[in-house]
Amino acid sequence: MPNTRLILYFAVILALALAMDRLQAAYAQGSTFYVATSGNDTTGNGSAGQPWATISHALDSVPDGSLVLVKPGNYFERVNLRGQFTQGVTVRSEVPYQARLRYNATVVICFYGQGITLEGFDIAHSGPGAGGLVIQIQDLLGSYNGSNGGTDPYVKNIILRNNILHDSYNNDILKVNNGAGDILIEGNIFYNQQGSDEHIDVNSVTNVTIQDNVFFNDFAGSGRSNANDTSSYVVIKDSNGADDTNLGSLDITVRRNVFFNWQGSTGQGFVRVGEDGTAFYEGQNILIENNLMLGNSANQIRSPFQVMGSANVTIRANTVAGNLPAKEFGARIFTYGANLPNDQIRLHNNIWSDPTGTMSDTFSRGGNTTNLSFDNNMFWNNNNAFPTSSEAIIEIVADANRLVADPLLGSQAGLVLPPWNSGANQFGDGSTTIRQVFENVVNRYGALPSNSPAIGQADPAHAPLDDILGRPRDASPDLGAYEFVPALALAGTARDQQVILSWSVNANLQPATTWRITYSPAGGSPPSPISNLPLSMRTYSVSNLSNDVTYTFTLNALLSGSPILTDSVSLVPTDNLVFLPLILK
Repeated sequence: MPNTRLILYFAVILALALAMDRLQAAYAQGSTFYVATSGNDTTGNGSAGQPWATISHALDSVPDGSLVLVKPGNYFERVNLRGQFTQGVTVRSEVPYQARLRYNATVVICFYGQGITLEGFDIAHSGPGAGGLVIQIQDLLGSYNGSNGGTDPYVKNIILRNNILHDSYNNDILKVNNGAGDILIEGNIFYNQQGSDEHIDVNSVTNVTIQDNVFFNDFAGSGRSNANDTSSYVVIKDSNGADDTNLGSLDITVRRNVFFNWQGSTGQGFVRVGEDGTAFYEGQNILIENNLMLGNSANQIRSPFQVMGSANVTIRANTVAGNLPAKEFGARIFTYGANLPNDQIRLHNNIWSDPTGTMSDTFSRGGNTTNLSFDNNMFWNNNNAFPTSSEAIIEIVADANRLVADPLLGSQAGLVLPPWNSGANQFGDGSTTIRQVFENVVNRYGALPSNSPAIGQADPAHAPLDDILGRPRDASPDLGAYEFVPALALAGTARDQQVILSWSVNANLQPATTWRITYSPAGGSPPSPISNLPLSMRTYSVSNLSNDVTYTFTLNALLSGSPILTDSVSLVPTDNLVFLPLILK
């Protein structure tokens, strides 16, 4: 007889082996793991029931492709984004902005990481006396700082997304430096750096994209005094020369951001390329586009754009608007120290508008620049003369295809600053997400109304494919950062005794909204008016019309019986249809 004990023993061993294989396979493919203030790095296993205590330990423990959810609470620690992940690991606050990272020195470092996303956190220094920087990303991988022309591993594929990054009490909020590359900084909100430093210091790095962020300062909102001594919101430069394998910062994009409420020094601005007076180009291949820069503050700024000792810099489709007390309302393009002359500097399709008619000291200053292109921009100084200076590198009259007109942007008188209120779980303007803050600022202060003279006036050859909200631009793009899209656009197709209507909506309509279609002359089916069409409807057909007669159709969005959106289209039904011949072979 067979040994039943032996059979049972091997059956158990086989079952355990299969279970272990399944567990290891699932683990290898990545899964969801947890960090909590109640967790333990020694006894925890990263599950929801036994979470770890620190993000750093989680990154040391999880496989590639994992998601690490960090539960709400206060985490007083230095977070080390380390480990190299090909598929990528995302570390996310389980409830947006409710996991708060604090430390009395650099809060988050990434010196040896690849393929890591940090998302949804509230990150700041713990208070006065903290060590330098809130976040630092630099390359200490491999034998060199930097990729050494692609031959050496380097810190790359790091994403900072949807974070509240604020209140540095020593130096920058974010420093990306020393040879790191392929960095994406998107959808964050930045405010309150310390001293002569920046929100973001982009320093001797490659391929960094800064997009869809909100930049402002509000020191009083954080219980701090404003010494008016802080530096630019974003600076692009190279401070360490040959200490890494990069000379200058290369391939940097600053797009679709909003900048406002300047509280810094009179020598700095919103975006600056070059700062150290080096004997090599401090920035090369720099794209600054689709940004909205507001002059709502009474504090004097140097200039919204500064370019120093750099090459191949494109500044296009930006909107600069408001009172903006500035030494140069337009741009400062200059050199300093050992800088090489600026080369290939382009300014196209921008809007500079001061509705108060007090456009600063002058429009520009600078010199020592070759291949400067300045064309097809829009200017407005409330019908007052534009400022000029013997120190100007470009004057407004030098723009051969300039448009002098009021873009009709919204008044900034009611602008509410949006610092985060963790107790109320909302920003100062009442928004509950960073994206809501962003869109509120854009739609209130950067949106072109339907009668703006900026509409359709951009040079398509120098226009981005999208606008500040990420919407595609059409074949006749608009000047500035914002592309006008009608709230309601009605179109139609005419057929034999029939018209097929279709429409698109670019507005948030209340659920009780209905559609109404009217047309003239009368006589079709259904008869005009056609009412109580559901909000979700986007097409409608009217038949039994007379051919070769022009019909005007009007579509209304109705709320409580009153029209809130309206558009019309004229169409001519016809039986003169074109048919392609059928060829038989």
